[in-house]
Amino acid sequence: MRLRSDIRLDDIAAQAGVTVQTVLRLFGSKPRLFQVALDEVIAEMRVTFEQAEPGDIAAAVRTWFDHYEEFGDVVIANLADEHDPSVAPVVRVGRERHRERVETVLAPQPARFAGARRDQVVDALVCVCDVYTWKPLRRDMRRLREEAEATMHMMISSVLGVE
Repeated sequence: MRLRSDIRLDDIAAQAGVTVQTVLRLFGSKPRLFQVALDEVIAEMRVTFEQAEPGDIAAAVRTWFDHYEEFGDVVIANLADEHDPSVAPVVRVGRERHRERVETVLAPQPARFAGARRDQVVDALVCVCDVYTWKPLRRDMRRLREEAEATMHMMISSVLGVE
């Protein structure tokens, strides 16, 4: 897999069966093309993530894993390349959306905490539910998806103090 900073407009145009000029006419620039692609991925993610009712930890974990199984390796590659000006905005938006997702789908539980403690709990949940938790479980340790989901569920429950 190539990192996004290595992707050339020539490659994108060839893959699409058009000229570079057509790509530029449609999108204006490489960063804009990446932004449009990100917007499409976010729209797809919304559909997946809306399958989990707020407060349903198992469903939330399942939807994160659905996303990470499809896009996790690309997300990891983008994070490694976030210093690239064309990648940095995508990574920033991804982080913002991830935090929003954690706060939305797990909203009922952190609401039991107040003030700084609530912020700390949400920060912990953002970390626990991150692609960097999925990666070691699925890629490095080669856990079955079911086992990895159970581990993430256990970590979320531990942070929240629930079973």
